[in-house]
Order: sequence, then structure tokens, then C-alpha cells
Amino acid sequence: MPTSIITTDDLREFKMELIEEIKELMTQKAGVTMKKWLKSTDVMEMLKISPGTLQNLRVNGTLPYTKIGGLIYYDASEIERVMEENRVLNS
Repeated sequence: MPTSIITTDDLREFKMELIEEIKELMTQKAGVTMKKWLKSTDVMEMLKISPGTLQNLRVNGTLPYTKIGGLIYYDASEIERVMEENRVLNS
């Protein structure tokens, strides 16, 4: 079995290739747009909350929603706005 010697130049080249691939992946991820309307399950997963907590946020008016038939939808930008408004900054 033939062996090969890895030099520091090889490692630098590998590092640069790896960094470029990571940048590409991050750019692709940033280009993905979030859905405008989210269902309850999406919101619970995103905020890591229970169905009861989500219901409380609806009932007390914290999260605005739209109900069509039996389905409840939340505007993704409204959720982001509520999160920003309730942000706590530590000094």
C-alpha cells in the first residue's frame, strides 16, 4: 500500500478549500426564505414551546394569528417582531 506525505502546504490548501465550501453552504442557507405563514406546529417547533403555551400567547394577544376554518396561521414577520419587542438586553 503506497503512502503519501502530507505537507503544511497541503494542509493550507485543504483549509482554504474547506473554508470556501463552508462559505458556500452558509450563503445557500441565508438565501432560503422563511415561509410567510406558519402553522401552529411550525411555531411550536421554532419557539420550542408547548401547545398550551402557544394557546396562551394567542389568548393574551401576544401573538397575532389568522384562523381559516379549523387551521390557525401565524405571520412569520409578526413572530419576529414580537421576539424583538420582548428582547431583554443585559448590561
